[in-house]
Amino acid sequence: MFRIFGPPGTGKTTTLLNMVDDALAAGTHPHRIAFLAFTRKAANEAKERAAERFGLDAKKDLIYFRTLHSLALTMTDIRPEQVMQDANFKELGQKIGVSLGAAKNTSFDEDMPSVVSGNDPILGLINLARLRKVDLREQYNQSNLEEDWNTVNYVDKCLREYKKGLGLYDFTDMLDQFVSGKNTFRPEFDLCFLDEAQDLSPLQWDIAHILDDSSKRMYCAGDDDQAIYRWAGADVDHFINLPGGSETLSQSYRVPETVHHLAENIVRRITRRFPKRYEPKPERGKVQRISHISSLDMSEDSWLILSQAGYQLQPVASDLKSNGYLFTYRGHRSISEKISEAVNGWEQMRKGKEISGDVARKIYSYMSTGTRITRGYKKIPGLDDKEMVNLQDLRVNYGLLVDDTMIWSEAMDNLPEIDRAYITAMLRRGEKFNSIPRITASTIHGSKGGEADNVVLFTDLSAAADNAMRINPDDMHRVFYVGVTRTRQNLYIVEPEDATRSYDL
Repeated sequence: MFRIFGPPGTGKTTTLLNMVDDALAAGTHPHRIAFLAFTRKAANEAKERAAERFGLDAKKDLIYFRTLHSLALTMTDIRPEQVMQDANFKELGQKIGVSLGAAKNTSFDEDMPSVVSGNDPILGLINLARLRKVDLREQYNQSNLEEDWNTVNYVDKCLREYKKGLGLYDFTDMLDQFVSGKNTFRPEFDLCFLDEAQDLSPLQWDIAHILDDSSKRMYCAGDDDQAIYRWAGADVDHFINLPGGSETLSQSYRVPETVHHLAENIVRRITRRFPKRYEPKPERGKVQRISHISSLDMSEDSWLILSQAGYQLQPVASDLKSNGYLFTYRGHRSISEKISEAVNGWEQMRKGKEISGDVARKIYSYMSTGTRITRGYKKIPGLDDKEMVNLQDLRVNYGLLVDDTMIWSEAMDNLPEIDRAYITAMLRRGEKFNSIPRITASTIHGSKGGEADNVVLFTDLSAAADNAMRINPDDMHRVFYVGVTRTRQNLYIVEPEDATRSYDL
């Protein structure tokens, strides 16, 4: 197994994809190439790029471009309908008298992510012990779970019996079955690529070694300095200590000199790491400390606003809205696409343009019956979603009671006031609220793989993170290393509210 170390911005994934391209160009059959990624997004990126360049069918030809869980499911005799769903976990909880929350990613997805844990703390703990291949009691003793041990042990026993009785499997069962070889087909490859290897759990490493044995050549790529999923079972030490050859991609095409200098100061604090050469791009960049985010003008370029904990972003989102910025907040647009399309559609009609029936329905959903639209026309019966209509059509045929003298804020009188005020603020700023947001507010964990011209980084730590830092500081060093290295030009460090509970940058 050959390792490729890729520090931030060095083009690690691109290097792997180029190797895929070279293999296909040399005549290697697509079914003899595997590209296994930590996330569905990465797997699909590789699949789509190879399909487009070589005129391949992504589904038929690139069948081994997927996540590890997806591979395990495909290679075993487990059928999609046998995968545990949210309803199954809830049913189990009701049967045993223990309230169990929904588990993440319990709906079957052909390209499901490789990290699976439960939103429910008990289910998450049970799953983590299995991914780490440790005794459940040992995992429990290492946790801060409030539930008593007898309850955890009881849930684990009942979960096993429930699955066995109904012939069901959870996502970790897929990995277990692949490793055991029971009712499992193990494909052979000329080339096998494994991306983000630093995030693999011990159980997933078992699969990686099986694939290594069945492949003529295997490349595993990652960066131990960006290993921020130990809490989810990732075993970065395994990646660091793998025998065999290695190569380091040393030139960053993202991180400028001043930011790189700060990043190197962070990475030197990590005690367990693979030493590697890492060079910045030949631009100076800027690192600036600020007291509050309101001092920044974010009217241009791309921005990433990062914090260690999600709750720390709530006041940030409020500030951005009050200043009329369009942004993405923890994966969601700050204004819904439905509202954006409705407002834009109304103003388009006022200019004499046509809109689709689908957009017209969105407009009507924010209008009062009796004053804005005729009773019985709320859902616009008889109008196809794709049919194009103008304002006059709606007035004559579909019960609209207002004309083009009303702007969007008057016509759509049922639009929530908070959204009305926010849109007004965006229009005042000149923000195109129906465009793709330039600004993203996210946890550092959620930003992994992303980048922006400007990064705003909060150094405040949650109580749990502060405690964890004292026990295992390497984890937090890696988290803030990832945060800092998302920067393409300028890094802004927000001074902490409580200097006693913050990361020292």
